[in-house]
Amino acid sequence: MMASRAHSRTAKLVHAVFVAAAVLVLARPASARDTLDIALDQATLMRLPDKVSTIVVGNPLIADVAVQSGGLIVVTGKGFGSTNLIALDRAGTVLMERSIVVRGPTGPNVQVYRGTNRETYSCTPDCERRITLGDSADYFSATMGQSDARNGAATNSGAAATKAPAR
Repeated sequence: MMASRAHSRTAKLVHAVFVAAAVLVLARPASARDTLDIALDQATLMRLPDKVSTIVVGNPLIADVAVQSGGLIVVTGKGFGSTNLIALDRAGTVLMERSIVVRGPTGPNVQVYRGTNRETYSCTPDCERRITLGDSADYFSATMGQSDARNGAATNSGAAATKAPAR
């Protein structure tokens, strides 16, 4: 009889430990599911819950959000680091909160160091200049200037091509 009571207490203790462990596991936030991992200069789509009225991005220098129709948003990695996104309804109730982690660019990149100055090249398949946060100011400015000049020329020539011919 004594062994039966001891076995019963042990069984109850094991059951209590099992239940407590299950509660801890189930109550733990699903961090992998609540974190959006995105590469710098890349975009991804995310579906919003119904009835979202306000979207807040903790640090828009790290991630940018553009609202699309159909309850979708486009999240773009703008800078290295982590921030968060909160979706609220009209009453201010939190409908969703998600961490966003922006990591370095993916793909075949090469970084060249000239002393303390860094230059980044994207090698897909040929190595060409790539503007990346952390590059030296001179390299970044020169590459950005070339890119802006090219985009301006493309925009101007595209506008000229759509004009009706003079009669």
